[in-house]
Amino acid sequence: MSASDSSIKLDHDTQSNGDGVAVADPVRGESKPEPDAAIRPRAASLLTAATRTLEMIATGASLNDTLENLCSAIDAQNPDIISTVLLMDPDGRRLWPAAGARVPGAWTRAITPLTVGPDMGSCGTAAFRKERVIISDVASDPRWAGAPPTQSREVALAHGLLAAWSEPLISKDNEVLGTFAMYYGEPRSPSAGDLQLIEDAGHIAVIAIEGDRAQAALKKAFVEIKNSEQELRRITDAIPQTIIVLSPEGTVVYANQAVLEYTGLTMDEMMAPDVRNRIFHPEDLARLQDERREGLARGVPFEYEQRARRNDGQYRWFLIRYNPLRDEQGHIVRWYATGTDIDDRRQAEERMRNENLALREDIDRSSMFEEIVGSSPALRPILAQVAKVAETDSTVLILGETGTGKELVARAIHKRSRRSTRAFIRVNCSFTGALQRRLGRFEAADGGTIFLDEIGELPADTQIALLRVLQEREFERVGSSLPMAVDVRVLAATNRDLEAAVEHDAFRQDLYYRLNVFPIRIPPLRERADDIPVLVAYLVERYAKKAGKSIRNIKRQTLELFQAYDWPGNVRELQNVIERAVVLCDGETFAIDESWLKGKPHFPSKRVARQVTTLAEGEKELIEAALSASGGRISGPSGAAAKLGIPRQTLESKIKALRIDTVSFRVR
Repeated sequence: MSASDSSIKLDHDTQSNGDGVAVADPVRGESKPEPDAAIRPRAASLLTAATRTLEMIATGASLNDTLENLCSAIDAQNPDIISTVLLMDPDGRRLWPAAGARVPGAWTRAITPLTVGPDMGSCGTAAFRKERVIISDVASDPRWAGAPPTQSREVALAHGLLAAWSEPLISKDNEVLGTFAMYYGEPRSPSAGDLQLIEDAGHIAVIAIEGDRAQAALKKAFVEIKNSEQELRRITDAIPQTIIVLSPEGTVVYANQAVLEYTGLTMDEMMAPDVRNRIFHPEDLARLQDERREGLARGVPFEYEQRARRNDGQYRWFLIRYNPLRDEQGHIVRWYATGTDIDDRRQAEERMRNENLALREDIDRSSMFEEIVGSSPALRPILAQVAKVAETDSTVLILGETGTGKELVARAIHKRSRRSTRAFIRVNCSFTGALQRRLGRFEAADGGTIFLDEIGELPADTQIALLRVLQEREFERVGSSLPMAVDVRVLAATNRDLEAAVEHDAFRQDLYYRLNVFPIRIPPLRERADDIPVLVAYLVERYAKKAGKSIRNIKRQTLELFQAYDWPGNVRELQNVIERAVVLCDGETFAIDESWLKGKPHFPSKRVARQVTTLAEGEKELIEAALSASGGRISGPSGAAAKLGIPRQTLESKIKALRIDTVSFRVR
């Protein structure tokens, strides 16, 4: 994406729960589903290991240190894993241990070196056959029959190695570079996840070994032939890694044979002024233009990742590392840009992003926090409160403006409680007589959780019925006089000020105290501005998928508009705006019409005058206008009662009779 483009990349870092992945039963050797929680830590550790390995290669770390780092990352997946890397001798007939801190020292000495051949254990056989070898039970597998006495199955068993899985490390030229192996202290068959782990670890090891060889070849060339450019070209042609020789200003002066074969270009075409446009992906050219120019100007090694076009038109990801060659006076005479193919690693990352996306979608449906997206300072204490109170049976009162996600918090509490396997029943209390007519809801929620939404709208007679249920933990079925005991956890929510309602006798004080055991206040979206970018990315992704569209970018100006807007309708309003914009979006960049958020009232505004048809209606209009002008205040010199010229008690009585919500007129 262009560096000057005003859009940013969506983070598709949301994926599947991995239900299809299986783990092996160590006793029966069968597979069973691997839990979701096991997928993400393993994948994250492996991606970290891949990144760290490439960093170590780029900074000139030794091959042994790089491979030891890889083995340590694999060992960290499971305390029972013993991983090791063996490198092939130049004669192609022996393997030498190179890394593996957990491998018993006596076993390392016994296999130094390890003979390559058929039936030579897991590593010797894998290197000979150039294919993965899985020995689930060393004690009985015939592929250990050819090993010499010092490396026999009995010696392996004596060192606690009861299972051995080996992956051959094969170069692009089909040369065996060595093996990557995992030992276990018990008979064990690999799961699908284990097979992916050993394959990906093998890819990383191959990148490390080939990178080390390429760097070693270049260093050797620099030392041996120095300024003999023709000889250097001959050597670079013999290196399978892609190498481009550049002038001090960065123009191509030579490309080795690997580059010509990969790109399908001739040497003359490689030296043309527009060659970079022909080779590299246009998005990467724009993205890296300044970084490359600054790197050449600094005169020290630098690197970045970009896509290069293959001769068949396909793009693959490469790690490009620039190394300067200096003369005796320290002046740069050439740049050597070496390319390491990391497309397999990038694809592994993309797979992981896709799996995480699907996993997050599953979490949206069934996990603790569902669609509670964000990590702002205003939201973190709420999530902490949810985690603590979920483990209890305490009644929770969830407070917050309309559209802040009160029901999501209620569902999150239920999902993490001991009642999570039982019913979650929602009752909308704004419907007149909801509890009286639907006491069966409590019966349906027996053993589970009942969520009383909009509890502030509950009529007075129904408040009495609810209070009895909360006090006695029993109710009478409709048409029956026999009480029925229920075990129900109560969660309630409201956007009203219940304390003010109690003060004005609009809500029972005893019921309020019963509900207000553990209050949780959900912050409005305007107090969570830091969460807006991640909320927008999440919602765009969700609605784009629903609409069958591919939206990969979000216009930065749109994010700025979203963060500047007051969102009187909170997350619900944000959802509506985003869903509308996704429907109208024709390309890959998400944006909104700026006018959508302009001129919208951020605070309750005065009601527009209209024709009055009844006396009560006219009285209600006057009271609401006065409340709007006073910011919801009833008493005091600037209160609505003073503006109307009537006593406070009289106004409060009329407000109650006309069912006017004073909270909606309060200035934020």
